[in-house]
Amino acid sequence: MPAVSIQTDAFKTAVEMDVLSHGMPGLRFVYVPQPVMGKSPAELRAYIDGNDPTTGKPVMEEVLDGLLRPLSAAEAQGGSYDRTTPRLVEPDTEENLRALFMANHWTDYLPIVLPTVERVEEMLAHTSHKPDEVVGRLRPTSTRESWQFTVEKVAVNAVMAGCKPEYFPVVLALAASGVSARGSTTSSMAAMTVVNGPIRHELKMNWGTGAMGPYNEANATIGRAYGLLSTNLQGGSTPGETYLGSQGNNYAYNSICFAENEERSPWAPLHVQKGYRREDSVVSVFTGCRCTAYCLGLRETFWKEHVQYLLRGMDPHTSPCLVLDPITARQFVDRGGFVTAEQCMDWLYEAATMPAAHYWDYQLIQNYVLPRALNGVEPYATKLMADPDELIHMFRRDEFNIVVVGGETNGYWRIMGAGYGKSVRVDDWR
Repeated sequence: MPAVSIQTDAFKTAVEMDVLSHGMPGLRFVYVPQPVMGKSPAELRAYIDGNDPTTGKPVMEEVLDGLLRPLSAAEAQGGSYDRTTPRLVEPDTEENLRALFMANHWTDYLPIVLPTVERVEEMLAHTSHKPDEVVGRLRPTSTRESWQFTVEKVAVNAVMAGCKPEYFPVVLALAASGVSARGSTTSSMAAMTVVNGPIRHELKMNWGTGAMGPYNEANATIGRAYGLLSTNLQGGSTPGETYLGSQGNNYAYNSICFAENEERSPWAPLHVQKGYRREDSVVSVFTGCRCTAYCLGLRETFWKEHVQYLLRGMDPHTSPCLVLDPITARQFVDRGGFVTAEQCMDWLYEAATMPAAHYWDYQLIQNYVLPRALNGVEPYATKLMADPDELIHMFRRDEFNIVVVGGETNGYWRIMGAGYGKSVRVDDWR
């Protein structure tokens, strides 16, 4: 059936890369200017009545041409896309090899450890899995093809990130999650990585003072390895092609990697909340990290109102994850009476409300939630029936998570806009 897709010109390169990767380079596209958000109906109509900014030809003329012109032989044949990467590169100087890695977008543009055969083999010695075993698949968006990769390819990226070989099982578990740390969304999201269980001690990870900052080798390099392997093993993360984050995200340098302070938490640790045993070593991945609300402790009189204000400061399409210093976690117990983390999250769910008219006016809610509501998907369909001033829940109950981390130098805490992705047992990758 003849079809022409209309896209905005900011996505031209990404569109071309996408159709090429699917073996369909002959698909026909017409482009209109970017942006479209915030434009009036008259301004959007002018786009359609105007010229394609990439060709200078009238938009509707190109649409009709694309619908009526027969496919050429090349278009009908389709094409192929090379999904392989070289196992080895030619020997060269360290300076030239670093330049080669940068030129091919294989790095995060910080200095890397060159992945020599010897270094990769040392990394591989810390897992029982074979080098050619398939670990999993990754892709930058749900519409792009998934790329398959092996244990050896993960080891290469772990070396590049500066990981010690004993960190490798954690990196493999992250790779096996199937969740990319380099998701390609215009919202510029990053990932957050939380490690639980005995392996925190084995690797001397940090869950105390400075745990979420650049102060621990394991935290820093494991998180960086997760980002590098996501870039290289999902088919790339190149701005304008396979990465479309409008502003970018500094969190992406090491995926906010830290261990949970299980010893000082008043509640069961995250991995136990997710169904694992306390003695299991587990890594959990959150995605969508792009916003934060923070506060100092819980006041005696108006703490409930303060927390509500923080929750309302989050975009309702972004799942809230409370990242609490142990001081504040205990305050939630003392002042809220929340004996378990689940009780605290139950209260947060009930507290996170706003007028229905305000909720439905958020751009991301209109983009992604309103169509589901109109199709009868719950709980959104019921929310859509609410009166404009009626208070409705901002989030689903299952969107809330709590992680305890910090050295108790003060009771600062934050709400990360971060949706839970998946947890993976590290022990399975030893």
